[in-house]
Amino acid sequence: MGIVAWIVLGLVAGFLAKFLMHGKGPHGLILTALLGIGGALLGGFIGSHFFHWGAVDEFNFRSVLLAVGGAVLLLIVYGFLKKAKYI
Repeated sequence: MGIVAWIVLGLVAGFLAKFLMHGKGPHGLILTALLGIGGALLGGFIGSHFFHWGAVDEFNFRSVLLAVGGAVLLLIVYGFLKKAKYI
């Protein structure tokens, strides 16, 4: 998957994760894309190593679900860190 596809996947996953978590987390287009890209990396790692679903290597429904799941996990961790005043 090329860099443009990763950015688009990151934006889609970041927006969906923020929608599911009611807009919590850092704001801005670039931070949303980075959240989604980080979520894709985390979701791909968890999906391939623990559940054997494969990695996030194509722009398809499974990849978007894994990326959104990873982004939601990142938002949960972000919320815990912010609540504990580490951020």
